[in-house]
Amino acid sequence: MITVGAGFDDTVAGHSPTPLVDRDDEDTAVVLYTSGTTGAPKGAELRHANMIRNAGVRARGIGLTADDVVFGAGMNAAILAGATLTLLARFEPAAALRLLERDRVTVIGAVPTMYVALLQHPDRAGFDNLVVRLCLSGGASLPVEVLTGFESAFGAVILEGAYGLSETSPVASFNHADRPRKPGSIGPPVEGVQFRLVDADFEDVPEGEVGEIAIKGHNVMKGYLNKPEATAQVLRDGWFRTGDLARRDEDGYYFIVDRVEDLIIRGGVPARDRGGALRASRGRDRRGRRCAAPHPRRRGRGCVILKPGATVTADEIREFARERVAAYKYPRIVWITESLPTGATGKILKREIEIPTDENGR
Repeated sequence: MITVGAGFDDTVAGHSPTPLVDRDDEDTAVVLYTSGTTGAPKGAELRHANMIRNAGVRARGIGLTADDVVFGAGMNAAILAGATLTLLARFEPAAALRLLERDRVTVIGAVPTMYVALLQHPDRAGFDNLVVRLCLSGGASLPVEVLTGFESAFGAVILEGAYGLSETSPVASFNHADRPRKPGSIGPPVEGVQFRLVDADFEDVPEGEVGEIAIKGHNVMKGYLNKPEATAQVLRDGWFRTGDLARRDEDGYYFIVDRVEDLIIRGGVPARDRGGALRASRGRDRRGRRCAAPHPRRRGRGCVILKPGATVTADEIREFARERVAAYKYPRIVWITESLPTGATGKILKREIEIPTDENGR
């Protein structure tokens, strides 16, 4: 029984220490559930070795030291480096800006939606004592205009493509601080990790062609908890099939094209191409805030969230996109919405986007 008001020493004295239990590198350290953006969440079993080595690779890859203050993703790497970690219970841009200034944050780990929110916050210019030196962006594609705009506004470099999955502990690749950055790329694989681009039969695709990313290395999970069939579908000879389609350039940098589940069969068009066309349509006057091409079952459609005060119409956005992409790529149906469904990590849940009764979005 703990007495209210008792000192720490008195409280500890009344309890026996918990015995330490030996753990092997191959023992399960954590069951990390997937985000569920493409289906029901599954529990990825990650080993102690997965977590420790991945944390070390990340800490070295960004030059993390005990002098850094980290905000957001990256707990294990921060602890391993002896850095300070500061967190918010729930992300809110105004609170995040106050925290960045108060705690003298030097490194941010976040998803693109968070960088958009920070960049577009109306009071951002009032926070002029920030010391952020480096930002990591992962979880989804970061629009180039957000990357350049954020770097200009905050004076910090963004390393796009801290790419990985729950099944890969999580980081598998990123743009390294000591190498050339390529906007739109997830970079090359991290130390000790291999990538392949494979077809539906698990054969390597010809050089220069799009294929599904398969990953092998110290970061790959043991399997899905109590789901042997699901595990067998994604693991083969130590290679994990990610479900992400990508291409590789001559320098070994990877560029995500889309999810296998999101490929629209009509002309083989990735949903990302349609989303890109919608993003381009807002480039003239920054009227759009977020956009998405819904699940491929809802072919040729796209929805857009406008910034406050914007007056652009769905017809204008559709026509702008039609003038700039191939006829089989542009979204035939566009509508404007006030919000998009997102998961816990900020990713848009395309399968849950509701199409209005009037599919013209008018």
